[in-house]
Parts: sequence; C-alpha cells; structure tokens
Amino acid sequence: MRKILITGGAGFVGRHFVRHFLENGDEVHAVDCIAPLTGGIDPARGWPLFEPRDFSNFKFFREDCRDFFRRGRDTDFEYAVHLAAMVGGRAMIENRPIAVADDLSIDAHYWQWAVVAKPAKTLCFSSSAAYPIKYQREDTYVLLHEDMISFDQNIGMPDMSYGWAKLTCEYLARLAYEKHGLKSVCYRPFSGYGEDQDDSYPFPSICKRVLANHGARVLDVWGSGTQMRDFIHIDDCVAGVIATMDQIHDGNAVNLSTGIYTSFIEFARLAATLCGYSPQVRGLSDQPAGVYARGGDTRKQVALGFKHKIDFATGVRRALDYYSAAAIAESVPLIPEIPSPAAIEVTR
Repeated sequence: MRKILITGGAGFVGRHFVRHFLENGDEVHAVDCIAPLTGGIDPARGWPLFEPRDFSNFKFFREDCRDFFRRGRDTDFEYAVHLAAMVGGRAMIENRPIAVADDLSIDAHYWQWAVVAKPAKTLCFSSSAAYPIKYQREDTYVLLHEDMISFDQNIGMPDMSYGWAKLTCEYLARLAYEKHGLKSVCYRPFSGYGEDQDDSYPFPSICKRVLANHGARVLDVWGSGTQMRDFIHIDDCVAGVIATMDQIHDGNAVNLSTGIYTSFIEFARLAATLCGYSPQVRGLSDQPAGVYARGGDTRKQVALGFKHKIDFATGVRRALDYYSAAAIAESVPLIPEIPSPAAIEVTR
C-alpha cells in the first residue's frame, strides 16, 4: 500500500485523484480547508460521485495545507499530488487577483515542506494560464506546446496573477530538483470539466442553463461566445497523469489537453442539440471573457503514451444525463439564469 498526499483533495480535481488512489488500494491523506469559491466539498457532507468515507484507507484533514506543512508530522509519502490553490473561473482571476496571489504562499510552503519531508515524487499542478497570452489572441492564436515556456529565455506574459503564481511553482519545482534532488513533474491542464464540477464554473452552468431553458429560442453565454477553449474531461486528466507520472523527474511540464478548440457558442449549441432543440446562442460581451483561444498541443503527451479518450459530445451527454437525474431525484429546479460568480474559462 502506497502512501499518497493530495493537497486540495476536496476540490473538483482533487476528489477524482482521491477516488483513483483509494480504489487502487493506496492510503490517501487528503488536505483541504474548503475555501469559499474554490468548489471544495467537505467529505462529511458526502461527495457527488462516490463516498470516500467508505474506505478505511482514507484520511482527511480539514485545514489550510500551510498549517499541515508547518506541523510536518506526516512524511514518507510516495506521491504528493499538489493541487491546493486559490482557483476559480474568469471572474475570480480578474476581479480578485490579490486573493489568487495567495497561491504564491501555498506553493512556497509546499516546497519548503518537501525539502524536509522528501516525498518520493511530486505531481505538481500548474495551469494552461502559465502560457504567454501573446499566443492566444484572436489574430495570432496557436496550439500551445510545452517549449513555449523556457526559464532560460523570455517566458512571456502569463494570464493574470494566477498564471504568474503557476509559473513560479514550476520554477520552484525545477530548483527543488537541481538543488535538493526532489523528483517532480508539472502538469498544465487546460479546461477540465466533469459532472461534479461546481456551478460557478462554465461547464455545469451552461449545461444546466440548456436543460432549464429547454425549447427556448435564445440562450446567452458570457463574453462574445466566440472565445475558444480546449475542453478535457476530468477522467482523461487523471488518466493522463497516471500514464505519464513516472516518466519525468526534473520538474518539466506536460500538457493535459485534447488539441481541439471549442467555442462557448458551439458548446451551448451542442448541449441544446443533445437536448433536442436548436436555439440562437448569443454572447454577453460585457462579461469577463479571458483570452480568445487557448488550446494545448498534444504531441508530448502522445510521445509519453497518453491520448484523451472522451470526446466532448460524450462528456456533455454524460453531464446532461447526470444533472437531469439529480434534479428529478431531488425535486429541485435546474439553474435557469447565469449565476453571478460564473466565468467563461475553466482554469486549473
């Protein structure tokens, strides 16, 4: 039985890694303070897709991971999955950049702890927001490949304070390997999505709006609606990490992406079509939009043996079925309007 640490373990991505490692028979230590607006769910409330408390090998610490690191009582982890972050959609990134900058402190505490605790391997989560925004504009967008970020050259302007924090975490991973021999790999996930994602993110928001307004002639999406993202299902994100995590040790980065652009208008139309109607989809241009096009080159992932399996239509269909069944079971209405904290971009 391996001993696994997962910081941010109660968040959307964290819950899926908790599930994978528990079902694999590993001893999982999950740490999460359940910060507001991050989508974290206390295990005491039950988790949407599985019940972690059914596993005797599950240990949960509801606390700020920095406090967990300061005590330093738990060591000898074979893998540390470092997900803890102040993370949210576009509205949080743009409207609360100083709060997001708290990630600098979280990552500094992690790597200082790691120097002492020496986890055998760190699976460090960066973000596609770390990429230079000059490659994501309407007139100059390209699929983003890992070599576009080089700490030995001009790294470019990332996306807001969140992008800067993730770049710093990657640089610390590189230094931790060079100075202390700490093995790690940094992942740059693109727009991850799944059925149990918090409603403040665009994927569940759009799906539920499509369901709630069945038959409507018009649907609205944030921004212009023409902005494009690379949507990758959370199951594929987990599979990509598991397939590649033992192949890189020096802190180098790997995308988690599909290489496929989908606009928010296309997304809403697809979801409506799957529900049996064809509305006009229009954008609300006065809302946060983020960069125009963010998609990830897949060549390095493929070379390492990973390719995504869940196409976007299948992922949307799964979510629509899940939300419909949940609404019937709980006798609650689906969300008919755009919730105020929603955002146009899912960033991990």
